[in-house]
Amino acid sequence: MRRILTAAEMREVDRSTIERGVPGIVLMENAASRVVEALAARFDPLLQQRIVVLCGKGNNGGDGLAVARGLLLRSLCSDLTTVLCCDPEDLRGDAAANLAMLRAVDVEPLVVRDFAEWMVVRGRVLRSTLIVDALLGTGLSGPVRGFSAELIEDLAVCCGHVRFAAVDIPSGMSSDSVHGAGMSLRADLTVTFTAPKVAQVLGVDTERMGELRVGAIGSADSLIDDLPGEPLLLSEAEDFTDLFAPRDPATHKGTYGHVTLVAGSRSKPGAAAMAGTAALRAGAGLATVVSAASVCPILVTRSPELMTVPVDELADGSISEASYQVEWFDRANVVAVGPGLGTSAENQALVRRIVSEAELPIVVDADGLTALAGLADADWEKLASKRVVLTPHPGEMSRLCGLTTEDIAKDRVAAARELAKRRGVVVVLKGHRSLIAAPDGKVVVNPTGTPAMATAGSGDVLTGLLAGLLAQHPDADLERVAAAAVYLHGRAGEIAADVHGEASMLATDMLEMLPDAIASILGE
Repeated sequence: MRRILTAAEMREVDRSTIERGVPGIVLMENAASRVVEALAARFDPLLQQRIVVLCGKGNNGGDGLAVARGLLLRSLCSDLTTVLCCDPEDLRGDAAANLAMLRAVDVEPLVVRDFAEWMVVRGRVLRSTLIVDALLGTGLSGPVRGFSAELIEDLAVCCGHVRFAAVDIPSGMSSDSVHGAGMSLRADLTVTFTAPKVAQVLGVDTERMGELRVGAIGSADSLIDDLPGEPLLLSEAEDFTDLFAPRDPATHKGTYGHVTLVAGSRSKPGAAAMAGTAALRAGAGLATVVSAASVCPILVTRSPELMTVPVDELADGSISEASYQVEWFDRANVVAVGPGLGTSAENQALVRRIVSEAELPIVVDADGLTALAGLADADWEKLASKRVVLTPHPGEMSRLCGLTTEDIAKDRVAAARELAKRRGVVVVLKGHRSLIAAPDGKVVVNPTGTPAMATAGSGDVLTGLLAGLLAQHPDADLERVAAAAVYLHGRAGEIAADVHGEASMLATDMLEMLPDAIASILGE
């Protein structure tokens, strides 16, 4: 998993790299090389593109000047215009050196100091097919102002037909803000350096990145690993390939675990069916659903591979603590509880008894989380001694941690981290870029998913995936298995949305796409 860095952390890594002996000019040259390579891969053939490189006065502009030189010296571009959006005398250090090197290969950039001068070259820019945005970098901490703001607004309005490639970050974005910082450009491709930045993977502006690529420019991994503080990480497919490795021919269904789900009620039988089916699709060898007697025949019709334990039900078609039997979990190695169970006092008493007495890894979702909201500290301490994953959406998170949903939205990372540390459990805070928080303070950001997953049953599928993966990997790190389930869930949603469309996709469509999602994680 890649560590996600703030602007200050990135500056510290760059400073330490230079201190170790790698000159800043070399880092800039390497950064430009990563951009040129990405441009050649994404926008091939570059020789057919009309390219404009827009450069600001800081190090980001220096990167852009080096990109322009790299494109020319590699003969990758026959129609290239370089625009320097500042007075050349304002350039300092490595950026000034790169201007000198560009001039040394007989290229004199067009100079634009204000909006009036911009209007002189604007037509040439609008005729381009690809704009390389090297105006402003990751050091921006607030809304852009002055000429830069005018320029960005004009580009955003008038260049919708042109493809953009951002150097490090689209201009106008603050790399640390998850709430947006005002007007910014939108890229088709962003090439950032060393590590992803906070705003590139979290918050309202992530879609402005387009395709995000991270390029190594010469900093040692140890400089990132040794940064102080609790890490924020970005998961990637290669982090989980071992969890989906080919199976030994000599194995049998018992090798891959047995999930018991306590789920469903007369009014919500589908929740149990989707969770149980997802557990099997994730690879669990066996799955048993404990549910109301009226629900079990429906489950078998939907998924005949599921086993069931019919339970006497209350008048509302749900089950209560009075129905509890410790034998439910005799053959299981993972318990999942909550989907479609109901939220009456009787239902909640059942959940609290299960999480208290079941000596197995436990996944709690949906109605089960409502029951945990009122747990005493002593009961939470007992839970912390087990392998427990909670999967709340923001409303359920609000009840668990005592914050409003608005407060949670202001800092989702802090809310998830605090609950995981305080209660000693793994927390999956669902939403756009779901978070996986561990008791040690580590938080993983999930990059997969689509708005199409905002549909009934999506969370039930995730519950089953989590339980199914835990059943197969009982000794793996709990937060890594949870992160794998969330990643797989999001990939299945993306693939299903491509087939059915964002508005029409159903949670059951995700179940059908799980084999393709697993194949994509394996690179197949």
